[in-house]
Amino acid sequence: MYRMTSSLPQVIIALLAGIALIILLTTKFKVHAFFALVLASFVVGLGVQIPALQIVGLVKEGFGNIMKSLGLIIVLGTTLGVLLEHTGSTRVMAAYILKRVGDKHAAWAMSITGFVVGLPIFCDSGYIVLSGLNKSIARRTGISVVIMSVSLATGLYSVHCLIPPHPGAAAAAGTLSVAYGKLIMIGIIVALPAMFVGHWWAKYAGKKIPFLRSADEEVIETGDELPSPVKAFLPVIVPILLIAMHSFVEGNETYTPWQQMILILGDPVIALTMGVLLALNAGKNWKKNALGKLLTDAAEKAGGILVIIGAGGAFGAVLAATKIGEHFGNAVALGSLGLLFPFLLSFILKTAQGSSTVAIITSASVVLPLLPALHLDTENGRLLTVLAMGAGSMMISHANDAYFWVIAKFSGLDMKTMLRVYSVATVWMGIVSIVMIYLVSIFI
Repeated sequence: MYRMTSSLPQVIIALLAGIALIILLTTKFKVHAFFALVLASFVVGLGVQIPALQIVGLVKEGFGNIMKSLGLIIVLGTTLGVLLEHTGSTRVMAAYILKRVGDKHAAWAMSITGFVVGLPIFCDSGYIVLSGLNKSIARRTGISVVIMSVSLATGLYSVHCLIPPHPGAAAAAGTLSVAYGKLIMIGIIVALPAMFVGHWWAKYAGKKIPFLRSADEEVIETGDELPSPVKAFLPVIVPILLIAMHSFVEGNETYTPWQQMILILGDPVIALTMGVLLALNAGKNWKKNALGKLLTDAAEKAGGILVIIGAGGAFGAVLAATKIGEHFGNAVALGSLGLLFPFLLSFILKTAQGSSTVAIITSASVVLPLLPALHLDTENGRLLTVLAMGAGSMMISHANDAYFWVIAKFSGLDMKTMLRVYSVATVWMGIVSIVMIYLVSIFI
């Protein structure tokens, strides 16, 4: 077993070398994050003189532990998103919200739509699905596509960085042993102001930028029969309510039969399975082999996410073995930084390499052994730490972020406009989120 024989400078150099390798490989050489994280695990481990065979064992253990806690959740969450897209439920939710809010407040409707649709669907997928509707509403209302697009984008983004089953937040919750139900509830409270400030900046900055829409921007309407609003919303609302109820009931010494039922149905795996079944019910006239193809696509999409999360768990296991928490705790007054440390770490990683998911997963691995030194090694402290990393991972979304280019491509915005409106909006979102997290910490 490895013993702490390395000095603090040696540990810091090894850690910085590992993080630098992740950033270099993923940004400059476009290496998949899985390989970057695994290679970084070996760089850090060898840098503090952990035997190579022991590093292999730590990588396997870390990978396996994350798969055990998150594997089914990520697969089911991805499947739910794919089915909601295919059945047209996302378009139905958007149209319903717009009808209630009115054309005058169409940009606000797109922010709310992004927030609701973004709960189970990844932000890039959600934006692609809703981009046609977004352009159609912009034409109908005369509101600038800049305002409409950034409102939609920030609504989706606000929940993507903070709330499971999105991979970054889910992985961090698994790493830091945070209850999903409570994280979802508090995460929504934090994400709402982030959505609002994203919408506010879109309106403020967007109205200053003249944007001419081309005449050929037409939305291709499908002939598919869409589900009712009730059927469209249920797959999103039911799992969230069940998981939230589970967190309220969990922790009692004895349970009534009703509470036992809630504990079963509110387990994230069971709750998301019910969401998938409800999403299937929203579809009509399922064609032969269509469902099989959708489920295959969902499994393949989830596989790409799972290997990154697993590699993040492996990286975290190696970092824990370096006793980095004891080193920092003995030498640095981390307690004075508190939530600011995970926020800044995630912020730096996000800005440097572009992926919010990789930023949160890497930050969680670094922060876990430092929790006692940061005075965050409590149930609420770990919850707030996950949210602080999510807030940091919002900023700054720019040209190295794949989502940045999804927005630009599907909305027709140029680079200068994207940087002035969308990228600056992500800065505001991150700042407002961390301030909100500090406020929440007073009351929980």
